[in-house]
Amino acid sequence: MTHLTRRTAMAAGLAATTALIIPGGVLAQDMPTLRLSSVVSDNDIRAEAFQGISDAVSDQIDLEVYNGATLVPQGTEMTAIQRGNLEMGLIAPQTIAEQIPEWSIVTSAYLFDDSDHLQEVFDSEVGDQLISLAEEAGIHVLAPVYFGTRQVNLVGDAEVQTPEDLDGVTLRMPGGDAWQFLGEAIGANPTPLAYSEVYTALQTGAIDGQDNPLPNDYNMKFYEVTDQIVLTGHLVGFDVLAIGTEAWEGLSAEQQEALQTAVDEAIAESTQRHLDREEELVQFFRDEGLEVYEPDRDAFREYAQQMYLESEFAESWPEGMLEEINALAE
Repeated sequence: MTHLTRRTAMAAGLAATTALIIPGGVLAQDMPTLRLSSVVSDNDIRAEAFQGISDAVSDQIDLEVYNGATLVPQGTEMTAIQRGNLEMGLIAPQTIAEQIPEWSIVTSAYLFDDSDHLQEVFDSEVGDQLISLAEEAGIHVLAPVYFGTRQVNLVGDAEVQTPEDLDGVTLRMPGGDAWQFLGEAIGANPTPLAYSEVYTALQTGAIDGQDNPLPNDYNMKFYEVTDQIVLTGHLVGFDVLAIGTEAWEGLSAEQQEALQTAVDEAIAESTQRHLDREEELVQFFRDEGLEVYEPDRDAFREYAQQMYLESEFAESWPEGMLEEINALAE
């Protein structure tokens, strides 16, 4: 039983069970309707997971899944939940950090070693603290949802082993101060550029590289116009699957348990499928002629964490939390 499931069980024990009598004298639970909004496409691994959750709870909850940001715009899921316009959402941790500054720590480089470390942190007292802060903001966290680890994809054959080797390298990063700082924290010269323009910019030499999880590199065919992938693993990508606190408390104990159990199982399977896909793509890119290798990650981690600690981004981090998270990886 995961930490989130244990927490759910405790909450469920305190929840009031709402029941009704249907013809024939059979006791049945009310069937609430929950709408889940996400930005992922319908053929995404995560979309399949969300549908799996819906199917698993269909005897107790009517869970409607809306992918592709068709229900609410990307980045507005948290506000929509808080306003009562949405029950469930896949929320970027960067969005949560805009309202809860303490959450900015989980958006920093080299915080998590891998998906296991991510889950372990959310199963720990650190996770309890972050989850409690979200609860106060009206968001009940169901699970972190892993979708890939960001790696550096470059033109040219100059070997990269430390952050110093990226000095002067123009690396496309998403727009926004946090993303641009992430590029600096791994030693590069970051520049914002629309995702749709990256392929051409790599092809023409306007940029030296870009960073993304390996499935993105494949989907966008960046391997056609680059020469190497440096497995920096600088950011373990995840979003947060959450339900409004009011909606959660409106569920019966049995419904809460059913939903959390379905989430735990579906997200665990989704995570493994992402990991398997990333492993497959390493060989695919090598077969395509790219150099794919791992640099000195300890050097990158030390450099990045020091930069964050000396920046304004760390001012809101709870005292001692970084050390606690690092210790969980040991």
